[in-house]
Amino acid sequence: MKKRELEIMLERVEDIEQPEVESEQYATPAPVAAELLFFAFSHGDIADRVVYDLGCGNGILGIGAKLLGARAVIGIDRDGKALETARKNSMTFRVEMDFRQCEIQDVEDEGDTIVMNPPFGAQWKNRHADRAFLEKALVIAPVVYSIHNAGSEAFIRRLLPATTIDRFPIAFPLKRRFAFHQKDRKVIPVDIYRIARQRE
Repeated sequence: MKKRELEIMLERVEDIEQPEVESEQYATPAPVAAELLFFAFSHGDIADRVVYDLGCGNGILGIGAKLLGARAVIGIDRDGKALETARKNSMTFRVEMDFRQCEIQDVEDEGDTIVMNPPFGAQWKNRHADRAFLEKALVIAPVVYSIHNAGSEAFIRRLLPATTIDRFPIAFPLKRRFAFHQKDRKVIPVDIYRIARQRE
């Protein structure tokens, strides 16, 4: 499958109804999801791997990982409504996934790869959420693919010093989603990261 083919397929993933602003439930756009997943695929981190999608939301990253040949995909989210949407989407795509409702700190299993679009911690009640996701992700798996605000590399390197980090920038098209949004569409610069534990 080519990246453009995956992107077109992922355009069909349904969004969450009534997303929560406090939890920063922003849907990952299909072009961004396809970029992250092919970045991971090209490094051998998707096909035949056990992939965790942390804060899975509507399930777009996990579904894409399964379409690219992941052996198993586990979607984690604390929001039951989001998980209902993710389950519905996985059935639409006829891919088998395991969904679990819990806080990411409570995940005790291990996998091969993490894919995630974590909250950026922009909302007061959600401050440092990105830190919690990053720290837990590297406990679960040795390699993490994650989306963060442009300019976050220094923060990530300080937080996770014993890692190897690769980054590439991408535009994140953000549609009007919450009442405080003033434009129908805004493009924000973000970075996709590959963060891997350093081998001892």
